[in-house]
Amino acid sequence: MDKEWTSLIAVLQELAARHDEIERQVSDPAIARDTARLVALSKERGRNRPIVSKYREYQKVAAGIEEAQQILSDPAAEPDLRTMAEEEIEQLSARKDALLEDIQNTLVMADELHVDSVIMEIRAGTGGEEAALFARDLYDMYVRYAAKRRWRVEQLDFSPSEKGGFREMIFSVKGEGVWSELGYEGGGHRVQRVPETEAQGRIHTSAATVAVLPEPEEVEVQINPADVVEHVSRAGGPGGQNVNKVSSAIRLEHVPTGITVNMREEASQHKNRAKAWRILRSRVFELHESQRRAARDSQRKTMIGSGDRSEKIRTYNFPQNRVTDHRIGLSLYNLDKVIAGDMDEVIAALREHDRLQRIKNLQVASL
Repeated sequence: MDKEWTSLIAVLQELAARHDEIERQVSDPAIARDTARLVALSKERGRNRPIVSKYREYQKVAAGIEEAQQILSDPAAEPDLRTMAEEEIEQLSARKDALLEDIQNTLVMADELHVDSVIMEIRAGTGGEEAALFARDLYDMYVRYAAKRRWRVEQLDFSPSEKGGFREMIFSVKGEGVWSELGYEGGGHRVQRVPETEAQGRIHTSAATVAVLPEPEEVEVQINPADVVEHVSRAGGPGGQNVNKVSSAIRLEHVPTGITVNMREEASQHKNRAKAWRILRSRVFELHESQRRAARDSQRKTMIGSGDRSEKIRTYNFPQNRVTDHRIGLSLYNLDKVIAGDMDEVIAALREHDRLQRIKNLQVASL
């Protein structure tokens, strides 16, 4: 077997063994009575089934090649039988290579494909009011793209600026494949244009940061309520008399990690608490996931970039109608379409670059 496939086969063997173990566990009456455990196992089985099925097919093809090779190595085999064996080896070998390549492409992107809900946080950076307007433009861009993909967007919290921009915007996006596409948006975004607030017509550079957090289901991340300190206060700001009389704003502090969430958008304390917990679960989940990924694979950050909020990932140059993604050196002269939500070309290029880099890293690990 070629060296490049050695590591892949080892991973597939582990996945197949894990799949068989899950099958045994879900048949266990004790586990069947534990709803949360059963749901988690069923989800894992569903994620692994397509890859394991292809691996089983690969095993059958490999067995067929081995049988044909035994015929060829038998000096007593008849000529016609040997000819058939040679033809079968040629056909099955092509099928084997195609299966391995297909499995590899699916496997390296598997972590992203099963996440169908994310929480996005956009914050205005340097640039004052223009940065807040740019943050609003980014939000509108993602909303339009989500509409094209028929994903559902839910606004969770926002802080408006004086001229209609956003100092901060937090929202969720739900839909099939959402993490595999929007997961690349985390980082620093920079805009170059003449601001609405500029009277001299000079080009300014402003910035905003975007964070994209996979939103886990409650069964995927367990937070001990005893580890969370809740603070209740009056919401402050616009909102009518209710804001001044009712303590509806919620602040959650997760003591083990130091992560805090503030939620004040709703007039209802109950709704603010529910939204705050959703955001808290996502941030804690992302923290644990990033630690797990770092421990598992120190090369992770070389795939597309660290995703750190301070990292400059993209520039939107309005005078030249150009959008540049600095991670992959991609420049497109269709900024007007991209900012209107037509992000397909940018995201497709990022996904392909990521896929190829992951395959390269997998092959390096097998050497």
